Amino acid sequence: MKNYDIIFFDIDDTLFDFTKAEQEAFNKVFNQYNLLNNLKLYEKSYQEISNMLWRELENGKMSLVELGSERFRRLFIAHGLDIDGDVFNQDYLTLLKELTHLVQGAEKVIRALSHKRLGIITNGFTDVQTSRINNSPLKGLFEHIIISESTRFQKPQTEIFDFAFSKLRITEKSNVLMVGDSLTSDIQGGMNYGIDTCWFNPRYKENHTSSIKPTYEINKLESLLEIIK
Repeated sequence: MKNYDIIFFDIDDTLFDFTKAEQEAFNKVFNQYNLLNNLKLYEKSYQEISNMLWRELENGKMSLVELGSERFRRLFIAHGLDIDGDVFNQDYLTLLKELTHLVQGAEKVIRALSHKRLGIITNGFTDVQTSRINNSPLKGLFEHIIISESTRFQKPQTEIFDFAFSKLRITEKSNVLMVGDSLTSDIQGGMNYGIDTCWFNPRYKENHTSSIKPTYEINKLESLLEIIK
């Protein structure tokens, strides 16, 4: 155990079940556009396109706004659909921001750590992430919520951590922990900044990288309470 005074959390697939929310919003928006035929095919293509674009975002090759419209534009081109990607993306985000499915144990862990200084550092759209937190049981439990669209930087860039440290007026890195599910975003970002990291890995994924080494690895969020003094 270590006496971490400040804990930063990722949101998607760390505190919130983004996989479940994404699936629900995806099904709803395609239903609105009467596109339920071939839905599984569209979903497979979308995941491939979206994953590639998020990697480009993390590498600084694309902005979040570009990602939002580009993922659906490319999807519709691939399947010969004459639909405006920008408009479709906004309809999708409108549905997504209402979905607040929490990962098992998330509320319990956050409330158990309420005596600590808690913050969020997330890559995502400001309106969507803010709405999801404010409509969930986690509302008001974080000192600051740092969102990439607002800062114009994203994990793993050190600049978003600079922004977070400035907001919370942190001067000492040794008592700060970054918790997240993404090796390339959360863990790499924390390592780049020189802070300890905890990889939330509920699906027991293998770490195939040679350079990204989290300080801790947990498979249940409740296990975080065993790490933090």
